Amino acid sequence: MALFIDILRIVLPVFLVIGLGFMLKWIRFVDSDFIVQLNRLIYFIALPALLFYNIAVADFAARFNGLLLVGLLATVFLTFLISYAYAVVRGYSPEARGSFCQGAFRGNLAYIGLAIVLNAYGAEELATAGILLGFIVPFFNFLAIIALLLPHRQQDQRMGAVFWLRQLSYNPLILASFAGILWSFFKVPMPQVLDRSLDIVAGMALPLALLAIGASFSLEKLRGDLSKALIATSIKIVWLPLGTAVLLLLLGIRGKELAIGVIFAGTPTATAAYIMAQQMKGDAELSGSIIMLSTLLSIFTYTLALFVLQWLKL
Repeated sequence: MALFIDILRIVLPVFLVIGLGFMLKWIRFVDSDFIVQLNRLIYFIALPALLFYNIAVADFAARFNGLLLVGLLATVFLTFLISYAYAVVRGYSPEARGSFCQGAFRGNLAYIGLAIVLNAYGAEELATAGILLGFIVPFFNFLAIIALLLPHRQQDQRMGAVFWLRQLSYNPLILASFAGILWSFFKVPMPQVLDRSLDIVAGMALPLALLAIGASFSLEKLRGDLSKALIATSIKIVWLPLGTAVLLLLLGIRGKELAIGVIFAGTPTATAAYIMAQQMKGDAELSGSIIMLSTLLSIFTYTLALFVLQWLKL
């Protein structure tokens, strides 16, 4: 019982802050315009500062685990292949095919994954997670582009592909992560003034990100074919973390690094999936449903996953 309570102390605060964001929107304390500007602040300033700072001050050699990264990338890629093949076999429309596949593998690492890691293991392990994120986010974006463009390969999608590849190149989270990796790898000293300034800015990133997720929730997004959304959700928050855990154990990954891998694999579908589906002829309603369902249900899957990991002392 004590172990279960400890797990709830890790998971519940994250989702309670998300719930607070939803409540603030529901009572009209914040409006849609504020949420748009808040997301811009988080995406372009706060999260990049958090990622750069935590990675830059970390010991890269001690924090980077190549096997952990390979295991995560392998299971994500395998999930991409299986989910796309499943959508083809089931005869999903081109629009639904891309959105189903993207929803099944693309996790919300930056907002929810980092928050769970921080709450569970503190700022020290956040650096390990941040370094991983710097490599995984570009991979996510690349596979998402393929998933959404492949069903429309007979059509002229040149502008769409160029547009999203440009977005990939200028993604602030990717740039901040790689900058932090380089800073840490070359052991560049961090001036005290910059250190304290970044610490202040980085401190607001995850609380604001969780509030923004909650404030962005809308029951109107639960539309379309919910059976497809439930299948994609189960792949994302059940089978992907389970497969990741098995592969990482086979690779000899244990302890906190195993837990970080499972936490990252089990993140609910990223909110960016909805935007990309809108822009690249995907099924935006299906993407919205997957995001909502996976986020709501991940409170239970995270609780179970962390409980099992600590109970088995893996």
